[in-house]
Amino acid sequence: MHHDKIILNHGGGGLLTKELISNLFYTYFKNDILLEQGDSAILNTEAGHLAFTTDSYVVDPIFFPGGNIGKLAVCGTVNDLSVSGAKPLYLSAGFIIEEGLSMNDLEEIVRSMAEEAKKAGVQIVCGDTKVVNRGKCDKVFINTSGIGILEDRHKEIGSGRKIQVGDKIIINGFVGDHGIAVLGARKSLNFQTEIKSDCASLSHIIQEVLAEVDVHFMRDATRGGLATVLNEIAEHRNFGIEINEDEIPVREETQGVCELLGFDPLYLANEGKVVMVVPADKVEVCLSILQNNELAKDSRTIGEIVESYPGKVILKTSIGGRRFVELNTGEQLPRIC
Repeated sequence: MHHDKIILNHGGGGLLTKELISNLFYTYFKNDILLEQGDSAILNTEAGHLAFTTDSYVVDPIFFPGGNIGKLAVCGTVNDLSVSGAKPLYLSAGFIIEEGLSMNDLEEIVRSMAEEAKKAGVQIVCGDTKVVNRGKCDKVFINTSGIGILEDRHKEIGSGRKIQVGDKIIINGFVGDHGIAVLGARKSLNFQTEIKSDCASLSHIIQEVLAEVDVHFMRDATRGGLATVLNEIAEHRNFGIEINEDEIPVREETQGVCELLGFDPLYLANEGKVVMVVPADKVEVCLSILQNNELAKDSRTIGEIVESYPGKVILKTSIGGRRFVELNTGEQLPRIC
């Protein structure tokens, strides 16, 4: 460990997050299931395969264009189950609430959780509530855990073991919108944008794809963004990844804010984006399914798995050059989810 105290960058989803997880949590919690490092743990039971995941949400502010902390908590956990190949079924919800939080705000958060759970086809079946003294928590923090069922043919999706050279990489739309939407909602930064968060549950559309396509890998590009997911795919593998900058969908407004503030949209958080690795001969089928859904109408093929640069991610730039895309060593935006 290179630090004797936790710093914000440890929560950014980049290199320091990876070091914290690998050097501390994996050291003490080490087991075969955990070391698969998927978005969900795949549990083999007598009743079949279960996917189990958990996540905590501390986004600031708790309301932002396109969503709030409650909607985010449901979508994030549903998506973690879905990209593991599972059909989400049940969620838990744990609340840590600061004394003084408006009851109207809390009701709106809970209402949005119920609405999003209904859309995703899941039930919130257990939970917990704690209230802490004023100043001991920032309004409200939420933890959600989720359980889903998994067909045998999908159990390797989260591990990426089926990835092969020649596979294509697809993303279901514009990247970086969530990060910019939350950033614009922070009063301390004193700027506004029309960009809304892409926060959405992707369970139904992912199930549609899985019914027709043998997906080799999926992951949602949340904290750390697209660049982090691609590095997680390539790390310690005998293949590399090549992506095309001209094919990566970024809104002009998002790109403009990034240029103004010095951000890279490849590293910005998303809450409704899935990265899929699919066989080359199934790309058109996959895109057809995705683009027929409002949540994925801007889906694109952005790159492929290549023999060269094993363990690395290469970006073909708009001007014809190439550069490495590496894990971010810091955090562009703290408390983004």
